[in-house]
Amino acid sequence: MTTSQQLDAAARRLAKVLKRRQLRIVLAESCTGGLISAVLAKIPGISELHCGSAVVYRLGTKQEWLGISAAVLKKPGPVSRLVAAEMAERILKRTPEADIAASVTGHLGPGAPKRQDGLIYVGIAQHTNSGQTIAAKVKRHLLPGDQSVSLSHIDAGRLRVARQRAAAEFVLQQVINQFNQ
Repeated sequence: MTTSQQLDAAARRLAKVLKRRQLRIVLAESCTGGLISAVLAKIPGISELHCGSAVVYRLGTKQEWLGISAAVLKKPGPVSRLVAAEMAERILKRTPEADIAASVTGHLGPGAPKRQDGLIYVGIAQHTNSGQTIAAKVKRHLLPGDQSVSLSHIDAGRLRVARQRAAAEFVLQQVINQFNQ
């Protein structure tokens, strides 16, 4: 199975979980650039389950669209547990029809600082039955592919695309794991 087929399969599994649990999801995507939402949008009838996605790639967009403070974006920084949690919690608060939210932030390269190369954080928040937002659970994950070796522009682009797919699949799987009970 290709990585694209694996990603599509993960999206279909999530749709089944959401439908069975009668949940609606909203996303806040940074490093995946809207890929998760695009993959979900391929599924017929997904509009009953998927509220939308905020692609907040740049720091200013994270501030303006989600209300994440400049201080938090500076320290600990955009690739952090705190930002992933705030992204999930804030997009959920801004989307009252959603029951759960997932966020992803990370550094997929090229040009990533060595300690952040391939690092992502995934946040998952949910509403309680009374409408309160439960603080997001955050998972740290390191994607495969070492950019410390010299890569051509084409190879670096392929690595980035592969990492985006892997990150999107990881996010989908984390939501499936949390709500497939």
